[in-house]
Amino acid sequence: MTALELDHWHAGEGEPLFLIHGIGSTWRVWKPVLERLQAHCEVLAVDLPGFGYSAPLPAGTTPTIAALSDALERVLDDVGWDRPHLAGNSLGGWLALELARRGRGATAVAISPAGMWTERERNYVRGQLRVLHAVAERIAPYSDAITRSAVGRTFVFGSIASRAWQLDPADAAEALRVFAGAPGWKTTLETVSEERPRDLGGIECPVRIVWGTRDTLLLPRQADRFVREIPNAELVRLPGLGHVPMGDDADAVADSILEFTARHARAAAAA
Repeated sequence: MTALELDHWHAGEGEPLFLIHGIGSTWRVWKPVLERLQAHCEVLAVDLPGFGYSAPLPAGTTPTIAALSDALERVLDDVGWDRPHLAGNSLGGWLALELARRGRGATAVAISPAGMWTERERNYVRGQLRVLHAVAERIAPYSDAITRSAVGRTFVFGSIASRAWQLDPADAAEALRVFAGAPGWKTTLETVSEERPRDLGGIECPVRIVWGTRDTLLLPRQADRFVREIPNAELVRLPGLGHVPMGDDADAVADSILEFTARHARAAAAA
């Protein structure tokens, strides 16, 4: 799969920055921060295979972390990016760390990355996501009406965002529809929830772990496990923000990415 085969957003000038969304989502989840990011970076955000408006992986290819990372590496090769800055949320954070482990990142910012769960936590997350998807399938035909109100947006997205009422109604309706209709949903959830991040100690680029203190899907205590595994990783906690914090506080998320990437870009240039 190439960048042209995956639905994507590509804009801005400056340091290359590759954005990766979470399971069930789309590159559009980054819309609240895109204006800030692309004022400083050349931003590429893609819909993962089987999500948003991207086709699933080819028939017979199981959507493991390795297979999804292979697809993302082909995107980077297609646009000629050897080691861009990486930023991802949830499953996208895990994939950003995997790309960094493969030597494909100048830096990596992982926002509530998935995978560092105990068995009990994994079962909880998988159960919660199954329920959310089942509800989404039922209410997707009424997405515009439901997300028109702040109460409706909070009902639909309150488990992943601490300020869901702030979401743009049209964007929220679209997110609900693509979540409900994602062809890669079931197989990807069942596959990746049986995995765990591997060889994080092999990551050589600078890493920042970012976690909202009101993340009720992937609990904030999981942040410390990533920091222990990744050499010299930084940890930034975002007070009061949820699992998908871009719509909760766009400036806080953009600052977490831009400050880190700019600092290390300057250091690399001076070396």
